[in-house]
Amino acid sequence: MGDPAGIGPEVIAKALAGTALRRICVPLVIGAQEVMQRTVKQLKLKLAVRPVEGHNPIRLSGGHVAVLDPLERPLGPYKLGVAAAETGAASVAFIKTAVRLAQSECIDGMVTGPINKEAMNMAGCHFPGHTELLAELTQTPESGMMIIGGRLKIMFVTTHIAIKELPAALTQAKIEKGIRLAHLALTTLFGIKTPRIGVAALNPHAGEHGLFGDEEIRLIGPAARAAQAGGILASDPLPADTLFGKTAKGDYDAVVALYHDQGLIPLKMVAFGSCVNLTVGLPIIRTSVDHGTAFDIVGKGIADPGSLIEAVKLAASLARRRMSHARA
Repeated sequence: MGDPAGIGPEVIAKALAGTALRRICVPLVIGAQEVMQRTVKQLKLKLAVRPVEGHNPIRLSGGHVAVLDPLERPLGPYKLGVAAAETGAASVAFIKTAVRLAQSECIDGMVTGPINKEAMNMAGCHFPGHTELLAELTQTPESGMMIIGGRLKIMFVTTHIAIKELPAALTQAKIEKGIRLAHLALTTLFGIKTPRIGVAALNPHAGEHGLFGDEEIRLIGPAARAAQAGGILASDPLPADTLFGKTAKGDYDAVVALYHDQGLIPLKMVAFGSCVNLTVGLPIIRTSVDHGTAFDIVGKGIADPGSLIEAVKLAASLARRRMSHARA
């Protein structure tokens, strides 16, 4: 569900009110039961919330929403659109329950609604976001964020970091990890045998041989060559203003972007509202919406469920591919 004070409950209810997702999976909402009931009522949707417990199989007819509520007691009063320790703690409880069910193979994958990092920290959970928390819960030594939209798949070397701190934060090891995870995602999750990976430069014109910066010479180029030596079809550092266009035309299967906006601006230009966040490297399937809790529009009934719908579709597709490989 994500943070109950955000738009997570609304986009879930809207997504499940249609029939598209029920044709590809059996949806289970892990979240606060009373929040889901209230949201469905406020949106005047023809849905009935049905609680489920433990590991019982879900057998519900159309128009019913299965909700597993892991909270020991109902949420107390809270304000929509406001960060609070109670809702932050609830969002963490939902995540932990989903991970446990996925690891025990009771569910085939998890799709996360938006969380609020301030609320999580107020609850004593000090992680920058989902990716780091999931890595801790699954004891995954190496994982990262890939965002998918349209024909673009973007693997990020860094995510939430100030631009002024970025050059000092980049290392050859981090860039090699980004390339390695992109290759892992394309081969194991998407079934591309010999994927082509475009590596973005940091500076204009890829630094012009050191004229506009030397990160390409010191860090990015060596990382790309190390990946190439390991058999990965990674490019040398390419100017970002041309790389994304080439990738959109099919020259590359994915891009390794060095920072948040470098990858997200072109992604949202081509697929705003339908991008999906995929965590690469985990032992479980996890996708997520590409937006935040949108506190400014909570309760207005105008939240778009498009990204959640795409996230569920991707998770279901990846789960089917994983199951078919397991049977082979």
